[in-house]
Amino acid sequence: MTGPVDGSALTPTRADAVELSNRSPAAARGRLGRFLLASVVAAGAMLIDQGTKALALAQLSEHDRIPLLGDWLGLQLAFNPGTVMSLGSGSTWLLTLIAAAASVVLLIAATRACTAGWAVAIGLLWGGAVGNLLDRLFAPPGFGRGHVTDFLAYGNLFIGNLADVILGVGVALGLLLYLSKPRAEG
Repeated sequence: MTGPVDGSALTPTRADAVELSNRSPAAARGRLGRFLLASVVAAGAMLIDQGTKALALAQLSEHDRIPLLGDWLGLQLAFNPGTVMSLGSGSTWLLTLIAAAASVVLLIAATRACTAGWAVAIGLLWGGAVGNLLDRLFAPPGFGRGHVTDFLAYGNLFIGNLADVILGVGVALGLLLYLSKPRAEG
């Protein structure tokens, strides 16, 4: 290497130190630990979502609502080909592709989580996305065109499921982590 006479080209920078520390065995264990945390959170979220959907299919009706908090919140079975409020209901196959792509992106993000908080947020998003993707892949009317099982009736606005709640919590946690991150000065 050639550089200025003062040798500054050979002096390690902060970026060099960060790069070297990211290659250390301790850093690799930390990344693995955060990935495992995200994976466990995602698996738990997906299992809770699928379990509650199975319970809803076995116990609830599409015609009768069980009130939990008066008219504000209740339990009622519904099958949604679209997204929130049935938006995009004519494009279920496209929603399936988007959910599959999001699940892959979240898997990659889980391998890169920089803190335990981010691992949890990514895990919640990943688990919620996979929960609804499983419905789109395997629920009637057919592979890749399945309708998502919903059962949480929010007044007369819409009916959702726990994957939707889990996704909302993941987004809120991600926003909180992003907004609480110290900003560089200058």
